[in-house]
Amino acid sequence: MTLIKKVELHEFKFPVNNLGNLTGANSVGAFGYSKGEVSELKKFAIKIITDEGTVGEYVTHWCSTASTFAQSCMLAPKLLGRHAEEREGIYDDFKRELRQFDHMGHGPIDIALWDILGQSLNTPVWQLLGGRRHKRMPAYASGGWASADKIGDQLLSYVEKGGFKAVKMRIGVADGEVRHSAERVEAARKALGDDIDIMCDAHGTYTVAEAKRFCRMVEEYNIAWFEEPVTADDKKGLAEVRSSTDIPIATGENEATRFSFRDLAELRAADIFQPDLAICGGITEAVRIAAIASAYQIRLAPHLWGGALMFAAGLHLCAAAPAAFIIEYSLGANPMLFELSPEAPKCTDGYVEISDRPGLGITINNDFVEYYSVE
Repeated sequence: MTLIKKVELHEFKFPVNNLGNLTGANSVGAFGYSKGEVSELKKFAIKIITDEGTVGEYVTHWCSTASTFAQSCMLAPKLLGRHAEEREGIYDDFKRELRQFDHMGHGPIDIALWDILGQSLNTPVWQLLGGRRHKRMPAYASGGWASADKIGDQLLSYVEKGGFKAVKMRIGVADGEVRHSAERVEAARKALGDDIDIMCDAHGTYTVAEAKRFCRMVEEYNIAWFEEPVTADDKKGLAEVRSSTDIPIATGENEATRFSFRDLAELRAADIFQPDLAICGGITEAVRIAAIASAYQIRLAPHLWGGALMFAAGLHLCAAAPAAFIIEYSLGANPMLFELSPEAPKCTDGYVEISDRPGLGITINNDFVEYYSVE
C-alpha cells in the first residue's frame, strides 16, 4: 500500500496581458466568459507525494480561487498517513466534511489520487475506468467573444488552428439585448458555412423568457447546443426552455455532485451534461454522473475550461464513458493549458489523441510553477 507522505499547495496569479513570456507560447487571444473578458487569472495547485515517491498533482480551473483553496487547506492535513489507494474512502470522508460547503476543495484531491493510482500501477487512468472506447476524441474550439463584425474571423481562426469541425461562442448579458446575441450568431453562421457546428454559451445570464426568445431568433442557424441558458439555480426554468425548442440544451459546469445531475435528468432539463471535474467532486463523482447520463440517454461533454491536468482528467473520463461524444478545447489565453506541461493537449484535424502514459499522463513544468507562484 502507498502512504501519503506530504501535501503541498501553491497559489498562482497570471496577468492576461503578460501571458506566454515564460515559454514563448502564442496566446490565442482573449480570456473571459459571457459577462466579458478578464484581466487576471488566479488558480491554485495541489501536489500529493507518497512514500514511494509517486506524485499526483492537480491545478484548478480559472475560477477556483479563495473558497476552493481554503477548503483544500482544511482537507490536506487529513490526507497524511492515509493509503493513496483508499480513494473511495477518502472521497466519502471528505464529502461529509464538505457537506455544508461545496465539493470544489475535494475535486482536485480526488483527481490527484487517481493520477497516483495510475502511476503506481503503470496504467493510464482510462484503463482504471473500464477501458478506452476511443483512441481519440473529437474536440470543439471554445472561445468566441468578438463583436458581430469580427466574430466570423475569430471563429474561422479557430477552425484553421486545429482543423476543428465545431466551435463555441459566448453570448448573453455582455451583448446587451438578445437581438444582438442573435446577430452575432447570424454573422458566425454566414462566415463558417453549414459544415461547422456552432455552440452558444450564455453562462446562465438570460432569464427564461430571454432564453426562449433567443432560441426562436436563431432557429434557422442550426445551433449544435445552447449552453447554460439560465442560472444553474433554476432547473425548472431550464426545463421550460428545453421544452420550448429543439435546440439541444447543455448544462452542468456549476453543479456539484451526482444528485444535481439526477435532478436535471428527472426534470428533462438537459440533452447534454457538462460536469466540471473540479466542481462536481473529481473523477470519482464524474463517473457516477456519466452513468446517470447513459441511463437517461443524455450525452456527456465535460466542462474543460481549465488547465492541462483538468483537460487530461476530462479526456480520460471521456475515453471510457459511453455517453461522451466531444471535448472542449479552450482557445482563450490560458497559460495553465498551454504552458503548464510539455504534454499540453494538441488538436489535429479536429481530434485529440488519448494518451497511453500512466496516470493522467501529464508532467509539470517546474519553471512554470516557480515563475507564476504567489509568494
